Amino acid sequence: MRYRLKNAASLAALAAPALLLPGCGKPQPNILFILADDYGWKDTGATGSTFYETPSIDRIAADGVNFTQSYAACQVSSPSRASLMTGLFTTRHGITDWIGEKSGEDWRTMGRHTPLLPADYEHELDCERFATLPELLKEGGYSTFMAGKWHLGRETTPEDAGFEINKGGYWAGHPQSGYFVPYNNPKLPDGPKGENLSMRLASETCSFLREQKTSKKPFFIYLSFYAVHSPIQTTREKWQHFRDKSVEMVPEEDGAFLVDRTLPVRQRQDDPVYAGLVNQMDDAIGMVMDELRSLGLDKNTIVVFTSDNGGVSSGDNYSTSNLPLRGGKGRQWEGGLRVPLFVSVPGNKLKGSSNDTPVCTIDMLPTLLDYAGVPVPEGIDGVSIRPLMEGKHLADRPLYWHYPHYGNQGGDPSTAMREGKWKLIWYHLDGHYELYDLENDEKELHDVADDNPEVLESMAARMQSWLKETGALLPVPDPEYAPGDYENWLDVAREQALQEQNRLRTLRRTATWQPGPDWWGSEVND
Repeated sequence: MRYRLKNAASLAALAAPALLLPGCGKPQPNILFILADDYGWKDTGATGSTFYETPSIDRIAADGVNFTQSYAACQVSSPSRASLMTGLFTTRHGITDWIGEKSGEDWRTMGRHTPLLPADYEHELDCERFATLPELLKEGGYSTFMAGKWHLGRETTPEDAGFEINKGGYWAGHPQSGYFVPYNNPKLPDGPKGENLSMRLASETCSFLREQKTSKKPFFIYLSFYAVHSPIQTTREKWQHFRDKSVEMVPEEDGAFLVDRTLPVRQRQDDPVYAGLVNQMDDAIGMVMDELRSLGLDKNTIVVFTSDNGGVSSGDNYSTSNLPLRGGKGRQWEGGLRVPLFVSVPGNKLKGSSNDTPVCTIDMLPTLLDYAGVPVPEGIDGVSIRPLMEGKHLADRPLYWHYPHYGNQGGDPSTAMREGKWKLIWYHLDGHYELYDLENDEKELHDVADDNPEVLESMAARMQSWLKETGALLPVPDPEYAPGDYENWLDVAREQALQEQNRLRTLRRTATWQPGPDWWGSEVND
């Protein structure tokens, strides 16, 4: 089956429903796939955070394998989500930026005066062309359910991609009215006043689980949280808890934000509001995991937890730090691409272990189909990481990221490639390359391109060949660009950001701080 094969009859023939796995007589496993939004590589206790509190996520890590060098398919949301659905690099499905961002000549309306016009990109996931993970699992005998964020087009819906039930997934990339009722979500009716969005998504998921208790079909749940995307909100109680913890752990001093090439980058995990948002999502995950266990469904359910891109350390809300990794969401460095990935498979003998093999979002589709006993489409880019779960190895392969856009977080139009210990970044503005030895320089502080000309030449040739083969679009020079305008705009934006973020950091750590009038939405007033 090729990924372009899309008529229903062909799919049904190649992935015929079966309640038992071929060759072993065991039942097909259930799948719970949990995707956090904008959640950083070091935002869990399991990956080293001492500020955020994530006992439920940590429990998934303890029950599974922690992939310490797991990558999102892109440094922003929509491209990674499309790659999750298709198993393809972003250049193949064509969604290379978050859907809704401007490109081409429309980019000028953003007023950033950049020397390049960002490349165009697809604004809809083409479900007529590409077979999707829920569709393939559905044809393989699974009930399919999603709750939460979709963000893969205004016209393309989760139902188009194979989800039988959709709770809260539509075109929007963030909660339009925040994390408390009213949600302003056409796919999720409002609950009672004070209800929290993450908890509501968990509640909907639990309701689906209870319905599956007596079902003879396996299920695929895609619990796609809007958290921890902006707006960054939490409850009064959680803010108070983490405010006290922040003040105790981190002194009030300069250096909380440092400029890295373009914009300031957060250096510490000490935002009590963001910590509360993280903890609320963890509470929601705990609710679902507890329901799974209480129903006895955990004994045959694969659980996956990961994120769609790196944590937001600059731009947007400057909410977390990904150190020691450089950068964050929207940026070409490891902090923008590396994400947590915990995979728990019942009966796995490697429970609680770590694996440092580079893996990627594109690998999730073939991995889950492999476990489900559903044929994997030919022509996809991802590979099953099941061998790693069983103590075996994967053949070496290159991973690619193509982002011909300017990130809101200070990222540059660029293409990156990881092969073994080497990471190559090609900058579209002037064509120069950076080469990093991640084995010895995980922080990406030392460009060793000049010291390794043969490595650079070989990787650059393969990167350019891959771009051509996959039909990658590139940014083009803006003929209206006036030299110095972008630099002037950036100087102003950088200084404003430094002042505003330092001001907000101080305020949120003040005992008498009060948020805007739309906050503390969890407090129900008679």
